[in-house]
Amino acid sequence: MTRIARPDMDAIVARHPEIFQRSAWQRFRGPVFTGLFLFYLVFCAWFFHIGAVLSGANWGIAGAYLADWVSYESRPDIEIGKDGKLRVVFNRADPAGLNDPRPDWLIADFSSQSKAAPEARTASDASIAPQKKSTISFMAPPKAAEPAPATDVAAVTGETEQVASKVTVNFSSSTSIETTPDRVLVKRGSETLTVLLDGSGETRLTEPLPAWAEQRSPGGKITVSLGLSGWADIEDDRVRIRNRFFGWPNFFFDTNSAFFGKSVSEVISLIASGPELKPGTSNLSLALDDFLYNPSWQHLDVWIKLMQTIVMAFVGTVLATLIAFPLSFLAARNITGNRLTNQLIKRFFDFQRSVDMLIWALFFTRAFGPGPLAGMSAIFFTDTGTLGKLYAEALENVDQKQPEGVRSVGASPMAVNRFGVLPQVMPVFLSQALYFWESNTRSATILGAVGAGGIGLKLWEAMRTNSDWENVAYMVILILIVVFVFDHISNALRSRLIGSAGSTIILPRAGAPASPKKAVSA
Repeated sequence: MTRIARPDMDAIVARHPEIFQRSAWQRFRGPVFTGLFLFYLVFCAWFFHIGAVLSGANWGIAGAYLADWVSYESRPDIEIGKDGKLRVVFNRADPAGLNDPRPDWLIADFSSQSKAAPEARTASDASIAPQKKSTISFMAPPKAAEPAPATDVAAVTGETEQVASKVTVNFSSSTSIETTPDRVLVKRGSETLTVLLDGSGETRLTEPLPAWAEQRSPGGKITVSLGLSGWADIEDDRVRIRNRFFGWPNFFFDTNSAFFGKSVSEVISLIASGPELKPGTSNLSLALDDFLYNPSWQHLDVWIKLMQTIVMAFVGTVLATLIAFPLSFLAARNITGNRLTNQLIKRFFDFQRSVDMLIWALFFTRAFGPGPLAGMSAIFFTDTGTLGKLYAEALENVDQKQPEGVRSVGASPMAVNRFGVLPQVMPVFLSQALYFWESNTRSATILGAVGAGGIGLKLWEAMRTNSDWENVAYMVILILIVVFVFDHISNALRSRLIGSAGSTIILPRAGAPASPKKAVSA
């Protein structure tokens, strides 16, 4: 490389100053664009109140929601009666089951109490003798309950009520809530909170609230956040306990199943050679039935809804592709010379794709009722407009040499499109159709939330409870697996189709071997 001498360089600059002297805009356009971009960011932060949002966000609640995805809560209520007794009520939805749950983290002197006759409750309370503290394992199989009288509403409603004079809930080794008829003592590490209960309908405090407790109005409910261990609501007549444990409870068998609480080896042994647990039904059929119809997780229903989502995406995309394919030839200016036809078809595509898929789903839900048909119609309608526009643009950008070559031998317009246009655009058409099929698998989940069927509706129902977040995590994982599998299938099909469609035949030159060989065109 020859180095130019300084005098020669000065001479070149003198002869061509317009090349080496930049204008003011060329010198300052970089800083100007940088300043405009920074100004835009500051404007967005001011307009959307990002600072106030971040400062007022409750990150503790966000962390609790994420923890709920991989954990579950046991939710006993400690009712504080006017008679000076504490009644522990486990709801029917509690993972411990319905048969007198007494977990080892809840310590009290329990006494069975019927909820059917409240007027008889006070008389029976006076004769209740202190009982031994229960230490039954929380997730162990429920013990056999004694036959209940016909008037026992607890057996009918699925709730178990127990009476005690003092109840202690141990969330962890350093966190607990101790409840008596006149006060609630909360311990979290080295800090304590004492709430006095005097039956006036209000809660009274003996010291200022710690940072992990909240009371929105004087005398009102007090919410204590105990981190990953759970939380509790303290009222004058009730303490709502939410004790959190890691894992998904009863994922395979619920507490009413004969296989509940058994190890994997025990279940396999019972299925392989064990005695029939239900007369007339094999243990394998019983295990499958208990798993698929698990009331807590509803595996069969979730899987059916997931299949509905997959079918919605597939059928909607196929129908959209079949309709958009012929219409795109009418919309392409270089294929159909009639300008009126071009404009009508393009405006039809604009109408279909200008309305969001979610809006179409709401419309078809009102027309057809809730179900997969509404979701499939929404996907079909929206994708027809989008694919039609993409296909028409692909047709308008084809290389005209191939159609002219086919036309030069006297081929009909149909043959020109078949042999001169279609081979160029078919890989693009197939690739876009496969991508939309993969994308619609995700979109169909959202459509279910507005009543268009599929797993989206199931997911929305679980989220609305604001307590079954482990079920939400289960369905989200299933959706991720399906999207992951479909993504790989779509990529593999696109690679094969585009690779095979992009190969050309190289004809041998004179004197070369007669056998042709394939080469991938650029």
